[in-house]
Amino acid sequence: MKSSPLPEPDPQVAASVRAMYYGKRKVPVPLAVAIRDKMDDDWLEGADFAAAFGKRGRPGNSSLVLGLVTILQFAEDLSDRAAADKARDSLAWRYLLGLQAGDPGFDHSVLPEFRAKLAAAGLERAAFDAQLAWLKKEGLVRAGGKQRADSTGVIAAVAALNRLELAGESVRAALEALAAAHPAWTRSVLDESWMRRYGTPVTSWKPPMTEKKREELALAYGKDGYALLAAVDDPKSPCWLKEIPATVTLRTVLDQNYLRTAGEDGTEVIIRREKGPSFEDGGLPPAHERIASPYDLDARWGAKRDEFWLGYKLHITETCDDAPPCDCGGPCRAGCAAAAFPNLITDVATTPATVTDNAMTSVIDDHLAAAELLPARLYEDSGYLSAEILVNERRRHGIILVGPLLADTSAQARAGNGYARADFAVDYGLRAVTCPQGKTSVSWSPCTQNGKDAIVATFSPGDCGPCPARELCTSSRTKRRQLTVPPRELAEAQAAARAAEKTRSFQADYARRAGIEGTMNQAVRHGARRARYRGLSKIRLEHAFMAVALNFIRLHAYWTGTPLNRGNMTHLARLELDLAA
Repeated sequence: MKSSPLPEPDPQVAASVRAMYYGKRKVPVPLAVAIRDKMDDDWLEGADFAAAFGKRGRPGNSSLVLGLVTILQFAEDLSDRAAADKARDSLAWRYLLGLQAGDPGFDHSVLPEFRAKLAAAGLERAAFDAQLAWLKKEGLVRAGGKQRADSTGVIAAVAALNRLELAGESVRAALEALAAAHPAWTRSVLDESWMRRYGTPVTSWKPPMTEKKREELALAYGKDGYALLAAVDDPKSPCWLKEIPATVTLRTVLDQNYLRTAGEDGTEVIIRREKGPSFEDGGLPPAHERIASPYDLDARWGAKRDEFWLGYKLHITETCDDAPPCDCGGPCRAGCAAAAFPNLITDVATTPATVTDNAMTSVIDDHLAAAELLPARLYEDSGYLSAEILVNERRRHGIILVGPLLADTSAQARAGNGYARADFAVDYGLRAVTCPQGKTSVSWSPCTQNGKDAIVATFSPGDCGPCPARELCTSSRTKRRQLTVPPRELAEAQAAARAAEKTRSFQADYARRAGIEGTMNQAVRHGARRARYRGLSKIRLEHAFMAVALNFIRLHAYWTGTPLNRGNMTHLARLELDLAA
């Protein structure tokens, strides 16, 4: 793959584009034409993708052309085949790509190969980083402004399996891979019962109705899986069968879901792992380690409020500075810079669904710092924030994080009845805590909980035992209250943040974050809610190219002075707005 600049448009193609879109008749300029005319020719270069390709062998398609096609593919939500067809048939695309009038184009199978090479080389963000560099040079994004962030769940491109289906489908996937790699060996270890059980996908038929039958089937899957692995591990079998990915996956799935123990008579007994105990004590492994599908090893089960899904989580950060003043002398209309002023995506991050939002706050800030786009104020919801994060990010990057902190999650606070932590008076100078009944703690113990500094204040059983309000305070068997409080710096930051949340100025300022919901809706309409590919690296690439495409869509609206189309409003939604007015 040679790094070559983007060819100049074919003169015949360029003349047709000028006559069609820049003639007397005002025809909307397509996105592809606007990118070619407005962007620098070297904003994206083949060198950005060079590390993914070899320097020897038969010459391949231009990586620069394939990168631009992938961007347009996400902008128009096209399949690989449709994108390859449009690169050949569309005059606007040919103009952008610099293809000659008689160029036959390329086969659609080149696009997945291109993406796979980028993902394997760790170049998922290459196009996004190149676009950010150009936006920064043009002054369209800058450090020190205002930005906002949010996340959404992404459903994996595989079937959602329960534990029973996972075990059966993992055995079937291994059999399929072995049958393709070594048909004769696979035929020698199978019998008719295996063909009946694993001949079709486990999800294509209904599982047994009773719990007893389902348990029997789950154990049968486990026994079959271990029997298959025993055949693979047999010294007479080809040693490379152990290295087939589906075989490795089956081994992991069985270890995570079954236990092999010895019965009273010394024979091996296979039992299922249960929820509750630790993995070492026979329980299931943590959710972030547990394989959920044999076809996508990175997909995990996630939950957010009432939503439960198998897949990933997408985090998007965008600018939200004030638009320039209206320059059309009245209500904003087409052509007004204020009406089409773009909010542009400055960071995109993809994680397994089990990664919490607050674990990504520092990661997002580090990405923005690396791009030299750190904002002065970053608006986020409570899932991203805590008192510790507020203090740490201001110390690390000088960022003011704006958003409500999570509420007190103690049993008393959740019930709304009893003495929560806010009802106690903490004196860090005297190293003591006073309860609502006027009693003072007898011990003050700094400690570390879940890797974080904390302080545990303990009250005397002599004070708590006869206290008339003890039932409102604690249900401990020791008949005394223990209160965990953060270090002084965090406590003061938390108190200041909670006080600010109640002010009208904070609520007016925080309303700026609401605009990120429109960005999420736009991303969902371009396929962000459902993954196209499998594997975390490929989905990161998908989301990075999608972010580039969304930025171009917004820039296109800005260049043409046309406000973004926020989507068609249904009659019911319009009725709701009328009622609200």
